[in-house]
Amino acid sequence: MTDLFDTAVEEVKVLKKRPEKFEMIELYGLYKQATVGDVNIECPGMFDFLAKGKWNAWNAKKGVSKEEAMDTYVKLVDKLKDKYGM
Repeated sequence: MTDLFDTAVEEVKVLKKRPEKFEMIELYGLYKQATVGDVNIECPGMFDFLAKGKWNAWNAKKGVSKEEAMDTYVKLVDKLKDKYGM
């Protein structure tokens, strides 16, 4: 699975169009869960909107196994490749 995951991580960087913000946040949460595991940092301050959004996306994946997060990430990238092209 890690080979597919690593490939997906690289493929998302070369899409013809940048995914929507909500798609990017979802990718971020899955990526962090797959590479780090459950969130291990303090929640950012309420006025750091980007950091707070990223933290929330990661925290929403709490308890998801690294393998499941990798699999979901790969599937999402496949959908994004169909939607935005490479």
